[in-house]
Amino acid sequence: MISPPPARRPEVLAAAAATVTVVLWASAFVSIRSAGAAYSPGALALGRLLAGALTLGVICLIRREGWPPRGAWPGIAVSGLLWFGLYMVVLNWGEQLVDAGTAALLVNIGPILVAVLGWRLLGDPLPPRLLAGMAVSFAGAVAVGFSMSGDGSASVLGVALCVLAAIGYASGVVGQKPALAHATALQVTTFGCLVGAVACLPFAGQLVHDAARAPASATLNMLYLGVFPTALAFTTWAYALARTTASRMGATTYAVPALVVLMSWLALDEVPGLLTLGGGALCLAGVAVSRSRPRGGRTTAPAPARATAAPEPEPEPEPEPEPEPENR
Repeated sequence: MISPPPARRPEVLAAAAATVTVVLWASAFVSIRSAGAAYSPGALALGRLLAGALTLGVICLIRREGWPPRGAWPGIAVSGLLWFGLYMVVLNWGEQLVDAGTAALLVNIGPILVAVLGWRLLGDPLPPRLLAGMAVSFAGAVAVGFSMSGDGSASVLGVALCVLAAIGYASGVVGQKPALAHATALQVTTFGCLVGAVACLPFAGQLVHDAARAPASATLNMLYLGVFPTALAFTTWAYALARTTASRMGATTYAVPALVVLMSWLALDEVPGLLTLGGGALCLAGVAVSRSRPRGGRTTAPAPARATAAPEPEPEPEPEPEPEPENR
C-alpha cells in the first residue's frame, strides 16, 4: 500500500477522522429510535453524556491529559452547553413529536448555519465549491425528508425543537473551533461532554426512574450512544475540525441522512424508495463537491524561506599601476 506524501498525511488523517464521525453519528439515529421508547429526552441525554464522560475520562487518565488551558475554556463551555447539552435534549424531544424525515430535514439546516456563523465570527472563507456542494447536499436532504415524511403531519412544537437543535449544533461547532487552538481534541471533547452532563443533572431523577423500568436493549443502546457516537465520534470530529474550517466540516455532515437511510435499510429492513435513494446520492455528491479542490488551484502552504548565503562582495578593481618616472 502506497502511503500518502508527508505533506498530505494530515489532510488524509483529518478526512478519515471526519468519516468515522459521520458513520457513528448516522448510527446514533437508529439507537436513539430504540432507546427513546423507554427513556425520556432529558434522561436519555444525561445517560448518554455520563457514559461518554466516563469513557473519555478514563482515556484522559491513561494518556495523562491535564486540564485544558484557560484560553480553551470559553469555547469548551459554549460547546458543552449548546451542543452536548441543549442539542441532545431538544433533538431527543423533537424526534418524539415529528417523523424522522421531517426531523432530518430540519436539523440539516445546521451545516448552513455553521458556514454562515463561521464566516461571520471566525473569518472562514466561503469558496464557490463549498457553497455549491452545500446547495446540492441540502437538495438531497430535502428529497430524503419528503420521501420519509409519511402523511406530512408535524407538531409545531416538534418543528421548533428540531430547528432549535440545529441552532445549538451550529453554535456549538463555531464555539468549539477557537478552543482547539489552545487544547487538544481529547481535552476539548472530554470537558465539553462533562459540561453538558453537569447541565443535564436536573434530569438525574428521571434517569433513575426510567433505567429501573427500561428493557436491557434500550439501556445498551443508551450506553452505545455514550461510548461511540459521543466519546469516539466527537473526539474524531474535534481532531478533524482542528485541521480544517468549521464550514467545510459542517458540510461533511450532510452525508449523515444518506447513511441513516442505508443503515435503516440494513438494520430495520426499511426498503427506501427511489426518491430516498436519489436524495441520499445527492447528499453524498454535495459532500464530495464541498471537499474537493479545483484542478490546478490547490492551495499549498508557502514554502519556508530558505536561508541564503549573503552575496559575495564584488571584487574591488585593482588600482592602476602608477606610471614609472621617465629617465631623463
